[in-house]
Formats: sequence, C-alpha cells, structure tokens
Amino acid sequence: MEPSTIGTLLAHGWAEPALATLVGLAFGSFLNVVVHRLPIMLGAQWRAETLEAMAVKPPATQRFNLAVPGSRCPVCHQPLAVRDNLPVLSWMLLRGRCRQCAVRIPLRYPLVELAGAALLLTAIHFWGYTFDALAYYALLMALLALAVIDFETLLLPDQITLPLLWLGIGAALWPGVGPSLPDAVIGAASGYSSLWLFYWGHRLLTGREGMGRGDFKLLAALGAWLGWQGILPVVLIASVLGVAYGAVGLARGVATRATPVPFGTFLCLGGAATLLFARHLAFTQPFGMVGTAP
Repeated sequence: MEPSTIGTLLAHGWAEPALATLVGLAFGSFLNVVVHRLPIMLGAQWRAETLEAMAVKPPATQRFNLAVPGSRCPVCHQPLAVRDNLPVLSWMLLRGRCRQCAVRIPLRYPLVELAGAALLLTAIHFWGYTFDALAYYALLMALLALAVIDFETLLLPDQITLPLLWLGIGAALWPGVGPSLPDAVIGAASGYSSLWLFYWGHRLLTGREGMGRGDFKLLAALGAWLGWQGILPVVLIASVLGVAYGAVGLARGVATRATPVPFGTFLCLGGAATLLFARHLAFTQPFGMVGTAP
C-alpha cells in the first residue's frame, strides 16, 4: 500500500480507532497465551526443581514456552489453523467450540481479546498517541494478565509482578508518566510492607496465612506506578470487591470461610480503577494523585 494511501485512510476519523482495535485484539490474543501457558510453565519448573533437590533426574519433556509449540486445542491438541486463531471472530464462527473435538472454548478467550482492544482505546482516549499511553497500556495489560491468572489459579507470577515493579520505577524517570521518583519508591516500599505486616499479623493471630506473598509484590508494583498516594484507594477498592466476592460465594453455597479469595485479581481491578478514575474518586483528591487522566 502506498504511503499516500495510508495517509488518506488515517485522515478519516474511523481509521485510527479501527487500527487501534485490531492491534489491541492482537495483544489480547497474545495475553491469552500468557494466561494459559505461564502457570503450566511454572508448574513444570517447580516439579523439576523438586526432583533435582531430591537428586532425581527430571524426565525429558517436550519444549514448552510462550512461543513453542504453536497454538492448539488444550484437549485434543490439534494445531489451530490460521482461520481458527483470529481474535474474537474465530470464536464466534466456531460458536465457542473446537473445530476438531467440539469441546467448549472458554468465554475468557474472546473477553480477554476484547479487553485488550478496549484498554488500548481507553489509553489513547486519556493520553493520546504518546509514550504515556504506551506505558499505561503496558501496565493495564499486565494487570489484566495477573487478574485472570490469579482468578483461575491463585498465582501471581514473579515473571510479571517483578518486571512491572521495575518498569514503574523506571517510568517515574520519564516526565509526565507516573509519580515522582521519590513517590514511586515510597509507594513500592509502602505497598509491599503494608501487606507484609497484614500477612504476619493475621498469621500470628490465627495461625493461618491470610494471603499469598505474590500480593505483596503486586501492591509494590502498583505503588511504583501510582505513588504512595495510590495505595489507599487500591486497597480500599480491592477489599470491598474481595468481601463482596466472598459474600456471594457464601450466599450461593459454593464457598466457605476457609475458601481462598483471589485478592490479587481485586488488587488489579483497584489499580486500574485508581489509574483511570482517580480524579473522580473523592478519597484520592487530598493526596494529589498524579499520572491520571486529565
């Protein structure tokens, strides 16, 4: 396509949102790969480490990572053709079932793909076509991945939370992105230490663990991106959502008081809400939230 033709297309008001939607759907599709494969990769790594600690040679396994093997049905393991791997569209054409074995494809797949597009359009709406939008889109997509993984497996992989923490510190060095560097560092430290103190206080009082240690690292990462000013609203929103989730589970009889709550999922939702809507939340105004939408 000629450059002049591309320029003509982009001159139309619908072209840029349409292109952003396609890009967001593609990123959402990749995020589905991360959500599905990363917990499996971690499980294999932990099993291998356990066997090595027992002086047992791990059995040879097929190479498995985010790129290899290619996309396939998790049940019948049939490789997916290109026509069956198109974001959202393939799921709709297949009516939510595998072409080969007819097993249901979880609704999570098209929802994550749509979320990838919606988050990109949201970032562009708030911050335009800028580095700020790119940085915050990376944050939102990481939170989306962590939210889904934690909801499905109760895991918050270090492979996402720790890079997210350091990216938050690094983003504070870029003018206009995130809080100041001191606020980012204090936010990371206060985020980690607040949940660490809660964890040990709960354990001393009850003899049980109140949450996973991945929550500490996640809140530290959110503190780095939002500053210490964002810790309170994130925790408040996450706590309300967590209590509501637990109450619904108890009311439906599908959970007990001992059933684990995916608190990391609600921390992610609280972080995204604080980032996008902090200026509309009354309890953040006295703290001078920065890096939020104008």
